Amino acid sequence: MRQRAFELAMTAGAAAIAALALLSIAYGSTVIALSDVIAALGHAAGLDGDIVSGPAGKIPIAKIVLDLRLPRTIMAICVGAGLGVIGALLQTVTRNDLADPFLFGLSSGAAAGAVSVITIFGDHFGIWTLPVAAFTGGVLAAGIVLLLVSRVRGQGPERLILAGLAVSFMFTALTNYLVFAGDQRAAHSVLFWTMGGLGLARWDNIELAALGAGTILVYGLWNHRRLDAFLAGENAAESLGVPVARMRRMTFLVAAFSTAILVSVAGVIGFVGLMIPHLSRTLAGPLHLRLIASCAHFGAVLLLASDLLARTLLPPQELPIGIITSSVGAFFVVTMLIRNRS
Repeated sequence: MRQRAFELAMTAGAAAIAALALLSIAYGSTVIALSDVIAALGHAAGLDGDIVSGPAGKIPIAKIVLDLRLPRTIMAICVGAGLGVIGALLQTVTRNDLADPFLFGLSSGAAAGAVSVITIFGDHFGIWTLPVAAFTGGVLAAGIVLLLVSRVRGQGPERLILAGLAVSFMFTALTNYLVFAGDQRAAHSVLFWTMGGLGLARWDNIELAALGAGTILVYGLWNHRRLDAFLAGENAAESLGVPVARMRRMTFLVAAFSTAILVSVAGVIGFVGLMIPHLSRTLAGPLHLRLIASCAHFGAVLLLASDLLARTLLPPQELPIGIITSSVGAFFVVTMLIRNRS
């Protein structure tokens, strides 16, 4: 019965991704007919289509579809899938249901790096300055967390969580200081970036988003049996031959690497890594082979839907996508608390 339910859920998730991808390409500041969207995508795939070869007025439609909205849609899928899997793996190795990249300072470190570029240093290295600074900040935060853990007695999950919280608060304070000490004219850019957005999506940085999502996905699938052993407790995992402390550190490092890459291209998007694993476990169960696939599917669905709402709620203005995910996340946490109390 569970196998059948899982297959139906994955099929529904794939259909939702396809439908939301088409809607995401069609809707925005300029609404494009779905027939024109399909024709443009068909032409790009080498199929017959009249967008480019037809009337000259349709050529801009093809450019909007292929050069602006299609990269954004692909990035939403990569970022959503990556954050969902990251949250699942962090919750497993720390045995904490609230674990996500925010909890360990990974997102805060990346945000501080990006804000330092926006408010103080400027883009002296061209279009790659912001992604490189965000990636450096995320990796630096991960390094500080691991250094703190190595300096205290015991390296259990509670130590990792406490160190992550301390680093998160530290980098959040640094970000706020940079906002007030830097160029005040850049405050709007800082606000939008720190709450996440996919407006920077281009064909030349899609590879970064794919690298971040692909790294954590491959790592999780490769180690799914070791991660399953964590579900029985640390002692049981050790008896099964799993090096618990080393596995926890390695998972944290891979999660930090992927988070830093994803934040460097999409900003800080909260609650995806927290919500998606909980929702996926109800459909896929606790074992990680199914759980990781489910998190990737429904993380992509959540971010596609959130980005579509962010671009259509207040046209022509675009909301930061973090507003949408945080609103949904707050409702989710309250619902989870009420359900557990009942």
